[in-house]
Amino acid sequence: MNTALRHPRADIYYWKCDRPAAFYGLSGSARECPPGQLETALASALARHFGEHIALRPGFGQGNHITFAATIGGHERFIRVEDGPDGDDYMEVESHLLRAVARLGVPAPAVLHVDATRRDVPFAWQVLACIPFPDLNRHWKEGRLDLPRIAPEIGAHIARWQSLALGAGYGPFSTELVRTAGELRGYHASYADYFHTRLDRHLAFLVEKKFLTRAQADDLQREIDSHAALLALPAACLVHKDLAVWNILGTSDRIAAFIDFDDAVGGDPLDDVSLLGCFHDGATIASVLVGYATVRPLPADFRRRFWLHLLRNMIWKAVIRVGAGYFERTSGFFLVGAGASGADLRAFTLTRIATALHGLRTDAAPDTLP
Repeated sequence: MNTALRHPRADIYYWKCDRPAAFYGLSGSARECPPGQLETALASALARHFGEHIALRPGFGQGNHITFAATIGGHERFIRVEDGPDGDDYMEVESHLLRAVARLGVPAPAVLHVDATRRDVPFAWQVLACIPFPDLNRHWKEGRLDLPRIAPEIGAHIARWQSLALGAGYGPFSTELVRTAGELRGYHASYADYFHTRLDRHLAFLVEKKFLTRAQADDLQREIDSHAALLALPAACLVHKDLAVWNILGTSDRIAAFIDFDDAVGGDPLDDVSLLGCFHDGATIASVLVGYATVRPLPADFRRRFWLHLLRNMIWKAVIRVGAGYFERTSGFFLVGAGASGADLRAFTLTRIATALHGLRTDAAPDTLP
C-alpha cells in the first residue's frame, strides 16, 4: 500500500534497526550537521517562528534525537532534532499522534511546533511543552517506582489510544497523508505483511552474530508460522511500539505524560502490552490487562496474541542490542539495571525469547511470565 511514495519507513518493521542508517545514534553521539552549525540554524528557525531570540541549553533526552531546553515566551520548552542521514520526517506523524491521543484523555506533552520538511534547515525539529518530571525508569532503577499502582493506569491509557480512528493499512503511517489530509494510513496492505517485514533478516542477523544458533532461529520461525491465523486482523489499532517506563514521565506513583510516539504503527491490540512484557513480570502484565479491560474488552485470543508479539518484539530488540553494542554497557545505561551489566542484559534477552516461545506453544496465561 502506498508503495509509490517510496518512503524509508515503508519497508521497515522497527526504525532504529531497519532504517537505511541502521543503529544511527544508538551506540554513541552521532550528528550529520556540525554541532555549532546545528545550534545556530535551530536558533534562527526558532526566532523566525516564535518572533524572539531564544537561547538553547543542552537537553536531557537519552534517545537517538538531539535535544535542547529553552525558555520561549516565558515558558520552559523541550526541543528535539532529527538529524539522521535518512531524511526521516516521521516527527510530523508523531506530533499528529501526540495531539490526537491527548484529545482522547491520554496525558501527553503539547506540541508547539514541528517542521520535518527540511526546507529551511537540514534537519527535522519539534518544540514540546516541558513536562517537569523524570521518566519512570529513574524511579524504577532507584527502587521507588510503585508499579502495582501505576500498571492498571498504563493499561487503561493503552486502551484509550487504541480507540483512535485510523485509515486503512497497517504498520508505519504515511507522513504525506498525515501532512496533506490528516489521515493515519499504514503502508502495508495486511497485518501479516507488516508483522513479517524484515523477520527473516532479523533472525539471520542474530545467527550471523552468534546470538542465536541456526536451529534456534528456525524453531522461532516455525512457531511464528504455525500461528499465522492470529495475524488476520480486520483492522489496525494504534500501537505506541516503544512503550516502556523510560517513555512515561511522572512521579513514583503517578503518570504525568506518555512520550515518544516516534515508532507508532497501526497494529495489534496486544502489541503494546507485550512490549511491557519485554521488561516486566506477569504480575505487572496482569495489572496492565485489568486496567485495559476497564476501558476496552480484551480479544478472545489475547493470551496467544500476547506471547506472539512478545516473541516478535524480543527478536527486534535483540537485533538492536547486538548491533548497537548494548551487551557491553554498564549499569549507567538506561537498559541495564542497577548493579547489573551488559552480560546480564544478554542473558535476560535470551531467556525472554525462550519464555515467549514456550508461552506461545502452551497458550500460557500472561501472568505466568517470570
